[in-house]
Amino acid sequence: MDWKLELVVIPVADVERAKRFYNEQVGFVVDHDTHVSDDMRVVQLTPAGSACSIAIGTGLSPSTPGSVQGIQLVVSVVDAARAELLQGGGGQPGSALRGWCPGGWAG
Repeated sequence: MDWKLELVVIPVADVERAKRFYNEQVGFVVDHDTHVSDDMRVVQLTPAGSACSIAIGTGLSPSTPGSVQGIQLVVSVVDAARAELLQGGGGQPGSALRGWCPGGWAG
């Protein structure tokens, strides 16, 4: 049996701001934005080429916004990914964007 990780819930304080960041600055595709009820909204976004999406919204998780740690996005060329993020306003110079190279982490 195959077990696949397909969705990770990311708790956020401001759903609209987070949706704009992931979609407009980082380039994730908005798969859907559904208002289930007055207390629940689900926004699912997927990075290009990924089989795993993230979900942000309201009423999804009791976790504190900003509490998720250790999520890794994998790219083939870390310098090009960093340049793309900076160009789109999605990163800060000196932010923690590192790549694995023979001999260890770089960046």
